[in-house]
Amino acid sequence: MKKATDREGLEEIRRLSEVEWRGLFTGERPLICVGMSTCGISAHAQETWDALAGELDRLGTEARMMRVGCLGLCYAEPLACIKLPGRPLICYGRATPEAAPGLVQDVVGRGNIVQDSVLGSIALQEAPSSVDQPHSDDAIPSIWDHPMMKPQIRIALRNCGLVDPEDIGHYLARGGYRGLEKALALSSPGVIQEVKASGLRGRGGAGFPTGVKWEFCRNAPGEEKYLICNADEGGPGAFMDRAILEGDPHSVIEGMLIAAYAIGATRGFIYCRAEYPLALKRLETALAQAREAGVLGGDILGSGFDLDISVKEGAGAFVCGEETALMASIEGQRGMPRTRPPFPANSGLWGQPTNINNVETLANLPEILVRGGSWYSAFGMGRSRGTKTLSLAGVVNRTGLIEVPMGMTLNQIIFDIGGGIVGDRACKGVLTGGPSGGCIPGTRLDVPVDYESLSQMGSIVGSGSMIVIGEDTCIVDLARFFLSFVQKESCGKCTPCRIGTRQMLAILERIAGGEAELEDLDRLERLAVAVKDASLCGLGATAPNPVLTTLRYFRQEFEDHIQDRRCPSLHCSRLTSYSIDSQRCKGCGACAESCPAGAIIGQKKSPHRIDQALCLRCGSCLSACPDRFKAISQSAGQDQPATPAQEKGAL
Repeated sequence: MKKATDREGLEEIRRLSEVEWRGLFTGERPLICVGMSTCGISAHAQETWDALAGELDRLGTEARMMRVGCLGLCYAEPLACIKLPGRPLICYGRATPEAAPGLVQDVVGRGNIVQDSVLGSIALQEAPSSVDQPHSDDAIPSIWDHPMMKPQIRIALRNCGLVDPEDIGHYLARGGYRGLEKALALSSPGVIQEVKASGLRGRGGAGFPTGVKWEFCRNAPGEEKYLICNADEGGPGAFMDRAILEGDPHSVIEGMLIAAYAIGATRGFIYCRAEYPLALKRLETALAQAREAGVLGGDILGSGFDLDISVKEGAGAFVCGEETALMASIEGQRGMPRTRPPFPANSGLWGQPTNINNVETLANLPEILVRGGSWYSAFGMGRSRGTKTLSLAGVVNRTGLIEVPMGMTLNQIIFDIGGGIVGDRACKGVLTGGPSGGCIPGTRLDVPVDYESLSQMGSIVGSGSMIVIGEDTCIVDLARFFLSFVQKESCGKCTPCRIGTRQMLAILERIAGGEAELEDLDRLERLAVAVKDASLCGLGATAPNPVLTTLRYFRQEFEDHIQDRRCPSLHCSRLTSYSIDSQRCKGCGACAESCPAGAIIGQKKSPHRIDQALCLRCGSCLSACPDRFKAISQSAGQDQPATPAQEKGAL
C-alpha cells in the first residue's frame, strides 16, 4: 500500500480501498465470510472454514473467503455469510463443520436458501455508513431487523462482523481515519470541546467525563505526555473489549490518535492481557499497517503531529485494570495500585502526565469527530449520553454482544434483545458490572441502564458485562463465586481488601455449609461496608457490591440457609439431602459403586437406601442412577441435627 503523506494521499488510498472492498460483494465470484473472533473459533469456526474451503475445492468452485470479526450473535455461532452474484449477503447461523458442506452444495452450488439457518441478509448501500445500517431486499429480512439487532445503535461496533480486521483497506473503505482528519483540522482544545459536547464518559466502568479528563492532562505541565489504552479486560462474562480489538482494531488505533492529538501525547501504549492472543495478533497487524499507510508514526499526514503506539502484554492480574496498577506494570514493576492524588493526569507513567482510556471509549471517538458531539449526545438519557456495549451471558436465550443507547431498561435488554430466559423460566436477577457490580432482582428490571440509576440500585454499569440468572440459581453461591474471584485477584497491598474479603468469604462458606448463625449476616454486612469504604483502589472498593446487593434484595434466601439449613436452589451440597425411592429402585448397584463414602446400603436386585449419617452429599449417586429408573431424588434441607449455634439461635 502506498504511504499517505497528506490528506489528499489518504483520500486516494481510501478511494482505491473502497473500490476493492466493494468489489468483494459485487464481483462474479461467490463470497463466503466466516466469523473468526474468539467466540466463533471456540464454536469450531476454524473447522467450519476448513470444511467450507474443502467442499469448494472438491466441487471445483471458485469463491472468495473472508475472515470477519464478531457480529454479536454469539448464541448462533459459528456464523457464515454467503454472497452470490446479484444476490444479497445472507447470514447463516450455526454453520457447524458438519453443516458446512451442505451449505456449499445448496447455497453456492444450487443457489438455494437454507431457510432453517437464515438469520438475515446484509445489502450494501451506495455510500456505506458506519451507523445507518444498509437494508436488504424483501426476499430475506434484513439482519438489522433481527430481534437481537433491531434495537441496537452500533457505533463502537459499527464495523464488527463486516470487515476483515487484518486489512486496513476494509477499514478505510468504511470511512476509517476520517475522524483523525477532522481532528487534525481542529486545534487540540477544539477536539476536546467536541468530545465534551458529546457527553462521552469513560466506558471502562468509572464513567468520568472523557473530555474533562483530557483537559486535565493537556493542561498539566510535563516534559512528555503519554496515552494508554486500557484493554485489560478480565472479569467473568466480559468480552466487549476483546470483540472490538478482534473485529475492528483500527477503530481503537484511530481513537488513540485523536486522543493523543488532543492531549499533546507523542507516545501511546495498549495494555492487553496475554490471554487474548488473537486480539494481540490483530493489534500488531493493524499497527504495522497503520504505519505503512502513514497514519501512525512521524509527521502524520503532513500535520507535524507524531505518535507511535506500543503493545504491552499483561500477565492476567485483574487488579491491573486499575489505572495506577496498570501503569506500574508498564513500567516493569509489580502491578499494584498506589494512593491518589497525584492523579495520572498530573503524574502518571514515569511521573509524566498520562491519560488512560478504555477500548470502547476510544472506538467511539472517530464517529464523534466525523458526525459531531451533538450527534452523539442525542443518544442516551440524563448525564449518560451515547451508547454502551454490553455482553449478554448466563441463562438468556440469545447470548452475545450488543450496543444500545444508554437508558434502555434491563427488561428490554433481557427479554426483547436477549429473547428471555432459557426454558421460559423466571428471571431471578441480573448481575451488572461483573465481579465489581451488583445483583439486581428480577422484580426490578424496569431500571434503566445508566450510571446514576444502577448506582442507586447498588450496582454499576462497569465495563458492560451482564450475567442473567434464572430461578434455580443459588444467591449465596453466586455471591460466594464473585467474592472468591475478587479475593484471589486482590494484590494484598491494603489490609481492608486483603483481610476483609477473606473474612467475608469465610462467612459465606459457613452459610453455604450450614454452619452459620443469623448474627453472621450482620457481621458480613459490616465487613462489606468497611472494605468498600477503606480499600485503597477500585477493586477493593467495589468487591463487596455482589454481597451487599444480594443481602439487600435476597436476604430471605440467606436466612433459609441459616435458619432452616436448606438451599432452595438445591445447589449447596451440604444443605441438601438425597433419598432413594424404594418403588423405583431396582437394586442395580450403580449408585453404591459410585458412592465414595459407602453410604448406600442394599443387596443386588433389592431396593437400596442411603445412610444419611455417612452421606457426603456429593451427588455422585444421583449422576450414577440410570435414567430409566430415576430412583434417586435431591431435596432441600439436611436430614441431620442442627449445630449448637443453630440450636442457640432457635431458642
